[in-house]
Amino acid sequence: MRLVTVVTWLITALVGAYLLYLWLSGGGLRQQKTKVTRFPTALIFSHPTFAVSALACWTIFLLTGDGGVAWLAFAVLTVAALLGFTMFTRWLGGGRHARGAEQRFPLLAVAVHGLAGLTTFVLVLLTAARL
Repeated sequence: MRLVTVVTWLITALVGAYLLYLWLSGGGLRQQKTKVTRFPTALIFSHPTFAVSALACWTIFLLTGDGGVAWLAFAVLTVAALLGFTMFTRWLGGGRHARGAEQRFPLLAVAVHGLAGLTTFVLVLLTAARL
């Protein structure tokens, strides 16, 4: 289950990187000044920062088998998940009136990123709980 978690995490990260690319290439950073985007810069960059930090903790757990590090990975991943949920609700709130770079996000990419992220979250929790 530990390696399956890494695979779902990498799928989540790849689709997330694609969404970040769409946001940046759509002028997301430039739209910050005019408040057109619903995604503040701090939110956009803290979500992947916490997710990558959690993945680093998970990698350390895989190498050492230390249960404390697994729980640390879960705690950091929880913060990333909450930030991701915040972005998801902001994205949903845009609807047909969305004007920012996030309006270009394909529904399939958002769904795959969210479902893979949720799967990763549950797998990390289940693995840590079994230690």
